[in-house]
Amino acid sequence: MAEISLRVNGSAHELDIQPQVSLLDALREHLGLTGTKKGCDQGACGACTVLADGERINSCLAPAVQYEGREITTIEGIGHPLQEAFVHADGLQCGYCTPGQICSAIGMLAEHKDGMPSAVTEHLAVTGGELDDAEIRERMSGNLCRCGAYNGIVSAIREVAG
Repeated sequence: MAEISLRVNGSAHELDIQPQVSLLDALREHLGLTGTKKGCDQGACGACTVLADGERINSCLAPAVQYEGREITTIEGIGHPLQEAFVHADGLQCGYCTPGQICSAIGMLAEHKDGMPSAVTEHLAVTGGELDDAEIRERMSGNLCRCGAYNGIVSAIREVAG
């Protein structure tokens, strides 16, 4: 067993867990934060996306013990205009992927603001500027929606990115 202290949504939590427990399982099973979803459990769908010190990560692939001392933000700890924009733009249907989509979008917007290039901007030799639909889709490509609400997701992100 490993005793760790996780800081999640602004609160410290002491956990006694097996070293191999993923951050996703620590959040859901040990802290009761079930907004973060387990989709594929292989890092391919993005349903488990959370923010670690503001950067988006797939929590299903992240050993919880490696995130001791970092600030973890889950959908339960987010108060962001994207949440309302997703509703207005019909950026969800069943809602299963929505927490991961929103966390990923918040991280993506921060990456863009910081000038981190995407495959689209590298290909076009463009940095900064406004996010167009192609770049939003590229930057969000790690998050899948089984319902196909991609147009609404892109609209919501574009609305907030302004």
